[in-house]
Formats: sequence, C-alpha cells, structure tokens
Amino acid sequence: MPTKVAVIAHQKKTLGGGLDRLRVALSEYDVGELLWYEVPKSKKAPKKAKKALKKGAELVFVWGGDGMVQRCADAMAGSGVPMAILPAGTGNLFAGNMGVPEDLDESVRIGFEGRHRKLDLGVLNGEHFAVMAGAGFEAEMMADVDGAAKGKLGRLAYFRAAVRHVGGSPVPMEIEIDGVTWFKEEASCLMLGNVGTITGGIEAFDDARPDDGWLEVGVSTAKGPIQWARVFGTMATGRSEDSPFLRITRAREVTARFATALTYELDGGDRDATTELKATVAPGALTLCVPEHAGPRDAPEESTAG
Repeated sequence: MPTKVAVIAHQKKTLGGGLDRLRVALSEYDVGELLWYEVPKSKKAPKKAKKALKKGAELVFVWGGDGMVQRCADAMAGSGVPMAILPAGTGNLFAGNMGVPEDLDESVRIGFEGRHRKLDLGVLNGEHFAVMAGAGFEAEMMADVDGAAKGKLGRLAYFRAAVRHVGGSPVPMEIEIDGVTWFKEEASCLMLGNVGTITGGIEAFDDARPDDGWLEVGVSTAKGPIQWARVFGTMATGRSEDSPFLRITRAREVTARFATALTYELDGGDRDATTELKATVAPGALTLCVPEHAGPRDAPEESTAG
C-alpha cells in the first residue's frame, strides 16, 4: 500500500458522488499522507503533477477526462510512478481502452488493488499523448466541441461537430514514415494513434496496442459528406483498412509537412496551427493502474499494486 498518495482533480468534472465522495473512498484505504490538488482547467494540471512527484507521491489519481489525463501523463512520463484514472470526463477514451470503468469506487479500488501496466505514449512536437493525435478535419472537429456541448450532448457533440466540418478542403501533405516518404498528395486528415478506439467510440486502428512500441498512422483523402460517411461506416464495422479513402500503417517516427498551417490536437485538446508535425513513440513511458483481469488488448500481468 502506498504511503503517500496524490489526487489531481479537474474542478469542473463529475463522477459518482463527486470529490467529497472521493475523499471518503480514499479514507477507506490505509493512506499515510494525501496530497490534494484541484485545478480549474487541465492546462494547469502538469504543474501540480510535477509538484506531487517532487513531494514523493507513490501513486497519483487523476480526476478528469482525456485532456486531464494527457496533461498529467505528459508530466509523469518516465517517472515510474503509477497513475490511476478516475474517469470524470465525457469520452474517457483512455480509461475505456484500458478497462477502467466510469465508477468512482471501482476506479479507486483499481488504483490501490489493480495491477501496474507499463504503456507506451506518443510524443508529438515534444508533448506526450495517450490516446491519439491528429491534424486537419479531426482536429478541427475536436476544437469545435466546447465544454458545454460535451456536458449536454456527450459523444453526440462530436458527431454534430463532424457534420459541420466534412466539407473542408483537402490540403497537400507530405508524410515521412521512419525517414521514408510514405504519402505525398492532398489529404483532409492525419491521425496518430496509441490505442484503437478513438472519438465517439470509433475503432480507427483495428490492431492497435498501447504496449507494442509502435504508433498507428492513418491519413484520409475523403472529400465531402458522402465520402466521409463511407469512412465512418467502415470504421464503425472495425475494418478501417478496407476503406478506399484511408491509408493506415505503423511507425516509430513520423514527420508531416502541410502546405497550409493546420490546427492539431492531442487527446482532444487543440493546439496552435502549424505546418510541421514530428511524432515518435515513447515505449513504456507511463505506468497505469488497470483491472486485474486482462481485457482483449491487455498484455500479461506485470505487477500488482499494494
């Protein structure tokens, strides 16, 4: 049992009985010292995560959605200190891919009693991500979904935003995979994945594993509502590679150059437009608390918490 535990919580996110109930749930375990940090937005979380590590936290609970998890994972990468997710966001894609339920008491229990799994992180323009990153259509869609819409409509908000952006114009792109030119033509979207299931529960990368030392890479040449509808339909059936408007591969390093500056995103958080992206994989960079029993994509058990 860890003797020093930290909580980093997004004040605007909710799960179960809320943060008051979280304190009660944590008190039921033999925690020697509790470091408690609340932030009004996810971009303030890395500073708290680093502070917790500096103070000797042996386990860090992260309360929030994928953006909060991404910010904390970026700060904790390579530390070896386990992260436990309390999935209080809308999509909770990383938690879902890792089998962590949207249940406060159970996610707390997994933090203390689950197993520790070493997972890869992607690194895009110097910043770590856990689920996926992208530029073009996908990033514009994510940037268009505000917090109020996500809170009211949930995952439907992403699909509504997608409809608003399917008419965007493709942009000339040159994409290098491990130093070799792989794609050089117009495209509407570049996606980099660490796990298989992305926004809206879509299975974009059929065989992705977050512990295989590879990044999934996808580029879409779809234009307009009809072609995008075919892309989404193919993804929904779990056979992304069959779409004539998608190219998918794997890489350890990716360099992408765009003729026009494009907005990009990491785990749902939008970043300033750029004409170049550089991505790599950081094998085993994050230690995550996951359920004891392996799921479909889980690796063999590594160690048990406590």
